[in-house]
Amino acid sequence: MKLKEDINPLLLQVFRSVVWVYSIITFIPWYFFSGAGTNLERARRIKARSISGHPAGPYRATNCQEKLVIWVNPGVDTLDKMFEFAARRFPKRDCLGTREVLSEEDEPQPNGKVFKKVILGKYNWLSYEEAYHAAKCFGSGLAALNQKPFCNIAIICETRAEWVVAAQACFMYNFPLVTLYATLGPKAVAHGLNETEVTHIITSKDLLQGRLKVLHCFPRLQFIIVVDNKPINRSDIPKGITIHSMDAVKEMGCRPDNRLNRSQHPAPSDIAVIMYTSGSTGIPKGVMISHGNIIAAIAGMAERIPNLNETDTYIGYLPLAHVLELSAELVCISHGCRIGYSSPQTLADQSSKIKKGSKGDTSVLKPTLMASVPEIMDRIYKNVMTKVEEMSKLQKTLFVLAYNYKIEQISKGYSTPLCDSLVFKRVRALLGGNMRVLLSGGAPLSAATQRFMNVCMCCPVGQGYGLTETCGAGTISEFWDYSTGRVGAPLVCSEIMLKDWEEGGYYSTDTPNPRGEILIGGPNVTMGYYKSNGKNHEDFFVDANGQRWFCTGDIGEFHPDGCLKIIDRKKDLVKLQAGEYVSLGKVEAVLKNCSLVDNICAYANSDQSYVISFVVPNHKQLMALAEKMQIKGSWEEICNNLQIETEALRVITEAAISGKLERFEIPRKIRLSAEAWTPETGLVTDAFKLKRKELKTHYQEDIERMYGGK
Repeated sequence: MKLKEDINPLLLQVFRSVVWVYSIITFIPWYFFSGAGTNLERARRIKARSISGHPAGPYRATNCQEKLVIWVNPGVDTLDKMFEFAARRFPKRDCLGTREVLSEEDEPQPNGKVFKKVILGKYNWLSYEEAYHAAKCFGSGLAALNQKPFCNIAIICETRAEWVVAAQACFMYNFPLVTLYATLGPKAVAHGLNETEVTHIITSKDLLQGRLKVLHCFPRLQFIIVVDNKPINRSDIPKGITIHSMDAVKEMGCRPDNRLNRSQHPAPSDIAVIMYTSGSTGIPKGVMISHGNIIAAIAGMAERIPNLNETDTYIGYLPLAHVLELSAELVCISHGCRIGYSSPQTLADQSSKIKKGSKGDTSVLKPTLMASVPEIMDRIYKNVMTKVEEMSKLQKTLFVLAYNYKIEQISKGYSTPLCDSLVFKRVRALLGGNMRVLLSGGAPLSAATQRFMNVCMCCPVGQGYGLTETCGAGTISEFWDYSTGRVGAPLVCSEIMLKDWEEGGYYSTDTPNPRGEILIGGPNVTMGYYKSNGKNHEDFFVDANGQRWFCTGDIGEFHPDGCLKIIDRKKDLVKLQAGEYVSLGKVEAVLKNCSLVDNICAYANSDQSYVISFVVPNHKQLMALAEKMQIKGSWEEICNNLQIETEALRVITEAAISGKLERFEIPRKIRLSAEAWTPETGLVTDAFKLKRKELKTHYQEDIERMYGGK
């Protein structure tokens, strides 16, 4: 994963000699003062063991071999207690922050499109005390609007402070909260709302007049609470539905006559959230998550983040309807951190909605903690590496030498303060300059991207593995473990078993490492799918000890130090005509590292002998390729050009060979897509996971063409 050093061998030797002398002089004092030896010991130690002694497990973290952890603070076993505990412990500290919008303007683009740009001001904060009071009043107001305990209430809203206030209100008053992605299509939204029989919806003005235009599909709906105070066109609202602003409901809840609406404290076994999945494999399923499930997951995740405390600042921008973001924010609240809100369009100075010359959210907030999905980290990696290619020869040489030197050092457990301050400071500033922990989840992170973020962001990247069905908790790699491609040891709230999968040829008796389907057990394993008993019996089971387990469908292997590596997925495995098994996820993970590829979906038919792929090309790289080949045209014309397609396939094939894909795994034909895959297109989820069924339908004609019309 080192970068290629294009430099005179003599100068390279001189540079290495200087570095060697510098290292000799500074190593001994730095080693003892930095605690590098301790970090190296931590990275190399055994992190989990099989409690049965059998290679199939169950595996538990070494610090919870006897008993799994169920809470952060003894007795704080529900989410309402957790928020009350935080409000009492950190009453005056900042809790939830929102940037003020100073101005908005339309900016015409050369292609005729108009982009909306914003200039944002400072963050305005609610303290823990104020946020708790706001949630209490809002919950009381909902009760005044006839929302009853144990009756479902839905939230379809962008990630913002009001989302968390509303959620905490529901937790206090024992209203099970139904969460749906803001980007789900009308059919999926209607399915979730009708299945859960909600009478109240919490949403925003933009979503009410966009995604929720199909209100006539919800016959039980009585109240809509809008979190902002923008004017609303009520002409499209069916009769019988009343609209209130969030502020009005809070005022209602604060009235003396409504203060008698006492909150009904939930039990740990009560449903806190019915979280609808992103629907990557069809109609979204509602996962029932109890208070006890989330509290256990919070305890497990928090234990894996070093020195987490009230001085940390977290930036929230991923969908709160996704288990990764919700659990990350609840972990922060449980420890008194402050959470500043953002969006993918305003995250950095270069983000699409930030007006040139003004500052993005990370530059103003300067967060220390951030959760991300690989898609966003891949974009940062490719953008920075593209800029490196545009540097002068001297600048590029210095960057490459510093990058490779730092890789050598972190592989030994050492840091590089001089390189960090002289070379990587500007790259680190992209995320505010204070980042100390990055957590990646939602999909596998490539080794190249993980190592890049380690080096250039000057902080550890913890790769996590979990599912909605396990509250997002399963494993997280320890932050002093700089190995790549692994997701770490089981969290202290979870244990993991490997189940033999005969069809795929994975067994717990395999050498050198035991392999099999990953089963996760523990108090964080959820109650099952809402109104789906058949699916519950397929995917969940309870063992003889009363432990609840979830069958993930993912294939993993345990390394000797107790760390898990995801190596396959049952649903992504396709058997080709000649009998070879192809892991589509593996092919995609390797080819995403190709500079020409922004996104890729591998596809294979069992009655065919080869793999094909749909590719969203990198705009800059493909246009440079077209210029080199002296081919002109619009973006769509370039993507549809057969000569370009052939040359792009050659570049991708080279990347596949260097990534050590087998001959039968390498795509033989490709289709370049001029259209980017975003959640709005319906081709990927909010976490940017591929929706294979939708992609297959979208590219059906291309599939037939690439397979010779069969």
